[in-house]
Amino acid sequence: MSVRLGYGLNGFAGHRLADACAVVAGLGYEGVGLTLDQPHLDPFGDLPGQVAHARRCLEVHDLASVVETGSRYVLDPWHKHEPTLVSDEGRERRTDLLLRAVRIAAELGSEAVSCWSGTAPAGVGAAELWRRVLDGLGPVVDAAAALGVVLCVEPEPGMFLATLDDVLELRQRLGAPEHLRVTLDLGHLVCNEPRPPADTVRRAGPLLANVQVDDMVRDVHEHLELGHGELDLDAVLAALVEVGYAGLACVELPRHSHAAPAVAASTMSALRASLDRLGATTPAGGAR
Repeated sequence: MSVRLGYGLNGFAGHRLADACAVVAGLGYEGVGLTLDQPHLDPFGDLPGQVAHARRCLEVHDLASVVETGSRYVLDPWHKHEPTLVSDEGRERRTDLLLRAVRIAAELGSEAVSCWSGTAPAGVGAAELWRRVLDGLGPVVDAAAALGVVLCVEPEPGMFLATLDDVLELRQRLGAPEHLRVTLDLGHLVCNEPRPPADTVRRAGPLLANVQVDDMVRDVHEHLELGHGELDLDAVLAALVEVGYAGLACVELPRHSHAAPAVAASTMSALRASLDRLGATTPAGGAR
């Protein structure tokens, strides 16, 4: 089995969408993680025109996509990532963004929409935080089912849903709908998961529908280039092959836009070398 490699376009923030897609495809990536934000697709801008343009960019370069919703200031220009599903105020604005993401993904034919819970406000108990998450995600789960969109929840270090076990509990609390799946960031597996990274992949198993690729060190939530942290890349890629993962594995380096083409090229080299060692090759770079 060949792992399908993609690149998160939040790492190409200095590029126009068409140019970013051209570079990513030219390096041999098969898909993109499309974060809803300026400059690529503003979820509160002219959606018909933007979605049509994004669809053309993807089709021209034969790129698959997942829709990511982790943009920093798309809802509040003053406060990073706020409001979230667990904020004291404004949670309905996050739900609205996620509903927009589901509709955009349906129009683009994206393979998944990914989201996270948000950081718990001080002084709010677990029971209330669970209520907020369930109330906020409920309409999104329903909309995704109606439109045939896979919705993934990502455990994020420092957030209310911080580990894979938290996300699996969420899924059970929502009735375990078939289209509600899991996003795993490989760096997070090093940063804060209780199990070895490859075992976390195995635990997610068939529920895994979106993968983000980066490196980290334990207890430090900083996205690093591959080889700059503690991730055993061969082991986690082997685990992805073992569980039969068929979705995109998109590089997630949102702070590397200043050197995006070079970082994307070196990361592809590192991924190809690892896949070659595993005997799970990916297409050569250049025009396809």
